[in-house]
Amino acid sequence: MASTLKASGLSKSFGTFKAVQDISLEIKEGEVLALLGENGAGKSTLTNLLAGVLSPDEGEIWIDGNETQFHSPMDAQAAGVSVVFQELTLAANLTVAENIFMNRQPTRWGNLIDWRKLRRQSREALERMQLKVRPTDLVADLSIGQRQEIEILKAITSNPKIMILDEPTSSLTEDEIRLLFDNIRRLKAEGMSFVYITHHLHEVFEISDRVMVLRDGRHIATRPTVELDENAIISLMVGREIQDLYGTPSAKNLAAKPVIFRAENISLDGQFEDLSFAVRETEILGISGLVGAGRSEMALSLFGMPHLTSGRVEIDGKPATIRSPGEAMDAGLGYLTEDRKNIGLFLSFPIRANMVSTQLKRFTNRLGAIEGRKTMAFTQEAMGAYNIRNATPEKPVGALSGGNQQKTLFTMWMSKHPRVLIVDEPTRGVDVGAKSEIYARIREFADSGHGVIVISSDMPEIMGLCDRTLVMHQNKIVGDLNAEDFSEERILSFAAGINPWTKETCL
Repeated sequence: MASTLKASGLSKSFGTFKAVQDISLEIKEGEVLALLGENGAGKSTLTNLLAGVLSPDEGEIWIDGNETQFHSPMDAQAAGVSVVFQELTLAANLTVAENIFMNRQPTRWGNLIDWRKLRRQSREALERMQLKVRPTDLVADLSIGQRQEIEILKAITSNPKIMILDEPTSSLTEDEIRLLFDNIRRLKAEGMSFVYITHHLHEVFEISDRVMVLRDGRHIATRPTVELDENAIISLMVGREIQDLYGTPSAKNLAAKPVIFRAENISLDGQFEDLSFAVRETEILGISGLVGAGRSEMALSLFGMPHLTSGRVEIDGKPATIRSPGEAMDAGLGYLTEDRKNIGLFLSFPIRANMVSTQLKRFTNRLGAIEGRKTMAFTQEAMGAYNIRNATPEKPVGALSGGNQQKTLFTMWMSKHPRVLIVDEPTRGVDVGAKSEIYARIREFADSGHGVIVISSDMPEIMGLCDRTLVMHQNKIVGDLNAEDFSEERILSFAAGINPWTKETCL
């Protein structure tokens, strides 16, 4: 199999920090190379070097045997290297067609856009990829998953030799992921090569031919995927063995524990109605279900965003009136959002300001002024406890890796010691090493006498972490499974609205 891209001795430093050091790689024609590593391992820097976003301090890149230098992303695209970053770049106020062929629109009579040809080419591209949107649809009207698909299609239509996909499934449904993989396999057969970056190891085994692992900016290993298993990859990534990713559950007699949170017949107009459940002290309760089942909507409304329209909530046996996030916090609830960038964190603010933002009164003096020494000492201790590396308390949170951003979010809420912590997609976009640390923190928090509600689309996460899980379907709770009854088949059956034992519909 011929090589499409080769790189030798690539290095890049930012000041005294060496982001990547002496990395060499080869991407073969018609293969998928999975690029793996913990957050901060150097994946993003290497991707930016290959995509022309950054220039290497040292090293060479060859395309089809010819040495080349990229001074910009346009240089890389002209050479046949296209990248789809995790952050979408589509223009929401333009149509699908205008986004697919942005800066590449067909023209006639000089520089006039040929709109008929643009729509025809877009329709053909959409049909080829089996995407169910129209060229004339506004991007603003598409779901986040559909936008991700259009971003990938935009790159494909530039006919690259090598496509770099950075967490391409982060916003996709299971059906959309299957379609993406089908398209990757078809394009592979046509000779296109892929660099596939993901934190989901099961995707690595499903779609990749070889695995390349980075750690601390260095190349650790490149091996055929068939020679590896999940534990071997994790060991290469973190430099140590993680015997049990989800930790060992402590011995619990939940039936003897008091109920610390109860929701009775809660409803939100236009979303869900008459939902009831309870959480016991030290319990980790999972909430599972397909996208659109109402899980996040229920969690947000419990936190007052927006507030429930009817029903009753009790915390430690006392009624709690929750009409806003402030009242939810006062009542003893914490909420760790699935959208850390837009809702959970103040990205332009330093780590220190974020970590103390949920409990400012703790760090103010009698005059109402925030005491800098207290916040600094607290932040430094928390960063050490949560293993937030390569950063100072004054570093903007937006400059951190996804794993360190998530750890900052956990610190914000767990240090406040809410009676019950609601955690929505706790490890989305987080590497396996950080996942292990986050799971340990969740167990530790629950074991210290709190309750945790975990909402997750990651089935192994639900089964590995939770004591019990509720399953939602069409805004209803249709299943309630204890850990001893967990299986993917049963959870998925309930999620589809079918009782796995009786085979009858749940609604």
